[in-house]
Amino acid sequence: MDESARRTIVITGASDGIGAAAARLLSEAGHRVAVVGRSPEKTEQVARPLGADHFVADFARLADVRRLAAELGAAYPRIDVLANNAGGILGDRTKTEDGFEPTLQVNHLAPFLLTNLLLDTLLASRAAVVQTSSVGARVFGHLDLDDLDHDRDFTPHLAYGTAKLENILFTAELHRRFHGQGLSAVAFHPGGVATNFAAESTSFMRPLYRSRIGKLVMASPERGAAQLVRFAQTEPGVNWQSGAYYERGRVARRTHPQAQDADLARRLWDRSAELVGVPAR
Repeated sequence: MDESARRTIVITGASDGIGAAAARLLSEAGHRVAVVGRSPEKTEQVARPLGADHFVADFARLADVRRLAAELGAAYPRIDVLANNAGGILGDRTKTEDGFEPTLQVNHLAPFLLTNLLLDTLLASRAAVVQTSSVGARVFGHLDLDDLDHDRDFTPHLAYGTAKLENILFTAELHRRFHGQGLSAVAFHPGGVATNFAAESTSFMRPLYRSRIGKLVMASPERGAAQLVRFAQTEPGVNWQSGAYYERGRVARRTHPQAQDADLARRLWDRSAELVGVPAR
């Protein structure tokens, strides 16, 4: 690959599943990939054969996210793509050490914080922020800014669907606030992929993902990673639309009604910034 075409790409949730597959595919294409995962062993196992850098952070601890941002900032003066891929359905009702419901924190607040802490580097790099969302936003989600933890009505699927809806709103608002400064953002649904999704939950989907039938009917991690790889390697405004949410390789025709609410996206941003302690730029 010509050095001018080589990109520095940070992928979270890259120790397994579509994140690991995307790391392999992008590294094989010649890009410089930073593999970020929660498990030190699994993250190193993905990174070592690629000759890639690896970083360990548990998104259920915001102190880890702040440390990760500092490490990435020190390692890379330029970041061309930040792929916020970490997430999933995470267990029953509980709270992290930071005081938030884990699904909300891991899927939304942690990537929101990481993106904001890296924002100056991303803006200077005219970067793309790629967010792994889900059709679960439309099927399960409902956002109430007065109860982001779903303390009043928690179920694992409601928490997950709402977090994926927050991913879409975050993408739209990131585009609105910073596209004029050169930053691009996109969210996508990777499809049903044979991974360890829901492994830490009591979700009714857990047995399907763990079954032989599920592994037969679902897409491979490589196929699920195809959209992430596409967004990371191609140009916003030419090959894809910044600020949009994609399903099956196209801008989604159907989304949750709240995903179209620009004022809700703005208020979610401001509330998230307040919760994680960053300026609402």
